[in-house]
Amino acid sequence: MSKDIKSVEHSSKIHQRNDPQHVNDRTFFIDASNQSLTAIPLEIFTFTELEEVHLENNQIEEIPQEIQRLRNIRVLYLDKNNLRSLCPALGLLSSLERLDLSYNPIFSSSLLIVSFLHALRELRLYQTDLKEIPVVICKNLHHLELLGLTGNHLKCLPKEIVNQTKLREIYLKRNQFEVFPQELCVLYNLEIIDLDENKIGAIPEEIGHLTGLQKFYVASNNLPVLPASLCHCSQLSVLDLSHNLLHSIPKSLAELRKMMEIGLSGNLLEKVPYLICRWTSLHLLYLGNTGLHRLRGCVRRLVNLRFLDLSQNHLDHCPLQICALKNLEVLGLDDNKIGQLPSELGSLSKLKILGLTGNEFLSFPEEVLSLASLEKLYIGQDQGFKLTYVPEHIRKLQSLKELYIENNHLEYLPVSLGSMPNLEVLDCRHNLLKQLPDAICQAQALKELLLEDNLLTHLPENLDSLLNLKVLTLMDNPMEEPPKEVCAEGNEVIWKYLKENRNRNMMATKIQAWWRGTMVRKGFGKFGELLKPRKKGKTSPKDKKGKKDVKGKPGKGKKK
Repeated sequence: MSKDIKSVEHSSKIHQRNDPQHVNDRTFFIDASNQSLTAIPLEIFTFTELEEVHLENNQIEEIPQEIQRLRNIRVLYLDKNNLRSLCPALGLLSSLERLDLSYNPIFSSSLLIVSFLHALRELRLYQTDLKEIPVVICKNLHHLELLGLTGNHLKCLPKEIVNQTKLREIYLKRNQFEVFPQELCVLYNLEIIDLDENKIGAIPEEIGHLTGLQKFYVASNNLPVLPASLCHCSQLSVLDLSHNLLHSIPKSLAELRKMMEIGLSGNLLEKVPYLICRWTSLHLLYLGNTGLHRLRGCVRRLVNLRFLDLSQNHLDHCPLQICALKNLEVLGLDDNKIGQLPSELGSLSKLKILGLTGNEFLSFPEEVLSLASLEKLYIGQDQGFKLTYVPEHIRKLQSLKELYIENNHLEYLPVSLGSMPNLEVLDCRHNLLKQLPDAICQAQALKELLLEDNLLTHLPENLDSLLNLKVLTLMDNPMEEPPKEVCAEGNEVIWKYLKENRNRNMMATKIQAWWRGTMVRKGFGKFGELLKPRKKGKTSPKDKKGKKDVKGKPGKGKKK
């Protein structure tokens, strides 16, 4: 499932503040993260009332003995440093409840110090190169509620883990488990289990004992089947089974009435399991790359659905029943064989993101123009048919923030893009664009304009008026104005060139106007005549005037 939707392990960290919190001149909070520190400032240890200290993302190599002065500290974050060992004084922090040592090259033997922190409730050891969990941690820490061990080399858990009877969350993602840790099935207070990206081949029937389990992540494993007993996890609301070897899911799971998110992408289902239609509380449904040729009619019952991923399947049309999902906000139809969209698509009045990349549209599907709430549209064609135009009516999408039309055969862009006040990202890479409309300079919200691999030779002379534009890519274009070497220097140099070029053009125009005015004032002809190109063999007004003055007189050197 996508990271932006799935709950993350660090979610319980508080929002960092910039200033220490003072109460009656006593400091309880200090944030010294992201400061490139190589050592903990000794001044910190003078604030003996401190309860929370942030030192993450520095280059700290050791914890000094003075740490023991912080007797009241409850929260200590030291993740993303260069710690290799822990000093014994750390074990004297009897009030410490939350400790994060993630992303440090800590020697596993040094972690024995942690076992003395009897008040600890949350311990995070992500990506610390652990091959096993020190047994004493499981024996001595009886109040742990969260244990984070993602990104290590664990193959099993010590049997003493059963002592963690208060454990609510355990994160074991990206380890080397081949067998589901059976010990977890007796930790009855567990609410979240994350075993994504391991090599697990089976889930035991005992999983059904975890009646309080709410979120179960086992994506990217080797599961061919699921135990029917999973239906006893009656509180289950999130189940990620993506990228396994499943052909079906047990019918008993229809009993799970609180299901809100189900991930089945990357399994060879070939059809939508019927029981999914009974989960009317579903908000997110992932069915990408599941071999689907059609969608069950009963899918229209999922009226609470917000997110639907049907990408990388074999759909040859957009299923009409999708148009009944009035609360849908994100719809992924990328990489199918769709050639036309239903006229009823406009009924998806809340749709904000639509993915149509890699389908078989012969022309721009104008049905999308009825989606008034649309904010992101993906219609790049990296395979199959290529679009040759974007209609001027694209301006109907006044809420659109991001438009991805890369990998097509567009030769021009609609002028109406300049009248789209919210457009921030325009991706036109790998097309056949020869020029940009001057109106693009009116799209003042633009932040990214991606134009590489086109046929552009010139930029609009007022492009530098796009004050919010931060990213402009022009590689692989036959640029002349500005020249390629200027384009390679980045936005500031391009803007300077455009400004100077504009000033030169303005000066040339002024000089030309002055010259024409001077010629008219001196009687060298009417202004309109000066603008006409002189024809071959024709004399100028000045020449005609001269001939009239000497008419009837002999030329120089001639006899009368």
